[in-house]
Amino acid sequence: MAADRTRPRSGRRLTALAATLPLLLAPALAGCGSSDSGSQSGAPVKDLRVPDDDGYKGIKLDTAYRVPSVPLTDTAGASYDLAKQQKRTVVFFGYTKCPDICQIVMSTIASAVARLDPADRAKVQVVFVTTDPARDTEKVLRSYLDRYDPSFQGVTGPLARIEALGKPMGIDVAKGQKLPSGGYEVDHTTNVISVRDGRGDLVWTASTSPTDLASDLHEVLGVDG
Repeated sequence: MAADRTRPRSGRRLTALAATLPLLLAPALAGCGSSDSGSQSGAPVKDLRVPDDDGYKGIKLDTAYRVPSVPLTDTAGASYDLAKQQKRTVVFFGYTKCPDICQIVMSTIASAVARLDPADRAKVQVVFVTTDPARDTEKVLRSYLDRYDPSFQGVTGPLARIEALGKPMGIDVAKGQKLPSGGYEVDHTTNVISVRDGRGDLVWTASTSPTDLASDLHEVLGVDG
């Protein structure tokens, strides 16, 4: 399994928000499926703070991410715009051929959602944004997500659009090293972001437990009303 680290090779980056720090400096970065180390790039994120008693296990942002309006396509072939979703949406950027972290995070999200009571569950949508649109077709995404929860939605589109959607939310995407099999890795930020009405206001790291994620979703849904 790839480990979060602060100095990956060739500037490849993975954001890991350290919940123990009052002011989080990001990106602390790594590559999906990689264990190499090397140089780091990226500017600090200045507005990620962790209040001592805000009631959340994840990171409630002082200044919410602005979700840009970017047209993508869901697994049914319909147009999808994350910025226009009114339902509380749990967003993860990843790819179906990811050998480790993506599977762990998606399993965590699925387990967390399963812990919600029916009323809360009805208010939440989980969306998987592919960082590898060249291989993740609508059919591939649907098959992959059905293994976790058939209600989970997958979206794809031109890589430039996916990057444009992710960047304002602290998500970086880069093609990684080639594999002996002839394939390749895709390096990407592994944070999970909670979005509603065009604002990303709550962030979890890849190491968040299903129990903590479910607790935070219940909390934020209570605030949403």
